[in-house]
Amino acid sequence: MRDYDDILVALRRITRAIDLESKKLEKATGLTTSQLLVLDAIHKLGDPSPSAIAREVVLSQATVTSLLDRLARNELVNRTKSQIDKRQVAVTLTDKGRARVDNAPELLQAGFLKEYRKLPDWQRNMLVASLQQIAYMMDAEELDASPVLDVGELHSHNT
Repeated sequence: MRDYDDILVALRRITRAIDLESKKLEKATGLTTSQLLVLDAIHKLGDPSPSAIAREVVLSQATVTSLLDRLARNELVNRTKSQIDKRQVAVTLTDKGRARVDNAPELLQAGFLKEYRKLPDWQRNMLVASLQQIAYMMDAEELDASPVLDVGELHSHNT
């Protein structure tokens, strides 16, 4: 086996683990990881604008708007226009949305975080640099992605 085959196998295993975890989370909550991430950001930020949510979760404004549309249809969030500036919109959790946040499981794989936190700083930095280099080599550094492991549609920052 060639040395790059080991990298590709490892990437496929990571992708598969993310897929399985995302499906388990969706089955348990009825929401995608991205939807839960947005709900959590709204809870943390307290009535944020859609652009503030997008910055917090590191997703494009268009992706966040689409997620907010689905969350609003499910009566988990409300969007209200500012009385001062009608162009500004605040997003708030409904009681149903707050309950989902309060009862949601950990978004990141707990095992990953536990092991990652054990690593010395130099090794963490090495992992980050190596994975960023792989993303660059796969022409994926401009893809829309949050820090939460999730699968699904990928949107470029340019769309």
